[in-house]
Amino acid sequence: MRTTLTLDDDLAALLRIRAKELGISFKEVMNRVIRSGLGERGLRPNHPIPKAIPHSFGFNSGLDLDKLNQLTDELESEEFLKSFQKRMA
Repeated sequence: MRTTLTLDDDLAALLRIRAKELGISFKEVMNRVIRSGLGERGLRPNHPIPKAIPHSFGFNSGLDLDKLNQLTDELESEEFLKSFQKRMA
């Protein structure tokens, strides 16, 4: 069905960016967004799953991202020990 839809400029820009990221048309992005907003009732059967959008977070290669929480704990422990030792001196 063909219809005219007026969008806010900022929303239209976000939709264009998403279309480019996913490598699909603006029309397809609009249809997916509307279906998503409607919840399960708006999904058509066998609707293709959206592509994942890769993103580089800028971490150095060789860094084990699964151990970031451990690293944070170790740094916080070191900082706590330093401040504790200063208070005790």
